[in-house]
Amino acid sequence: MIKKIKRKYTVVSEKTGRSFGSYMTMAEAKKRLRQVEFFKHQAANRKKG
Repeated sequence: MIKKIKRKYTVVSEKTGRSFGSYMTMAEAKKRLRQVEFFKHQAANRKKG
C-alpha cells in the first residue's frame, strides 16, 4: 500500500507495516509497489512447485 507521510509517498506492507522506501512522486511509489508485488508472487510460485 502507498501512504503519504509528510511530503513523501511511502510504500508500506499491509500486513507487517514494513517500509519499502519513500519517494517524492506517486509514480515512483507505484513503480516500487509493482516491483515488490512481482517478487512476492515469484516467491509464492517457487513454493508451489
